[in-house]
Amino acid sequence: MPNTDHLRIQAVILGIPTGCVTSYGEIAHRSGLPGRARLVGRVLREAGEQAALPWHRVVRADGRLAFASGSKAFREQKRRLAAEGVTLNGVRVDLSLFGWQRDLDAELWSPDAWVHAPRSGH
Repeated sequence: MPNTDHLRIQAVILGIPTGCVTSYGEIAHRSGLPGRARLVGRVLREAGEQAALPWHRVVRADGRLAFASGSKAFREQKRRLAAEGVTLNGVRVDLSLFGWQRDLDAELWSPDAWVHAPRSGH
């Protein structure tokens, strides 16, 4: 049985929209676990096929696929991304075109955005 952190990570991965990619670090951040990108990789490895996670939508922070170029896993990830309309420029996905970005306005102006904001010394 996966622990709570693993379940939160899996939920974020399941939420990546079709035709988009995001990084291991972004998934960790959205899961409430900033700095835990390696845990995201571990969760993906351990989840297995039965979890049906869209692992192919997860890339490195610079848009590169995590697998060695030309490997079976690389080719499969590239194939799955292409089927969703995501193209690679060499071994990278252009994150400005296909990245699942956070909505900065929503983060800044949501009702609870300022609850945990640091206060100034005034």
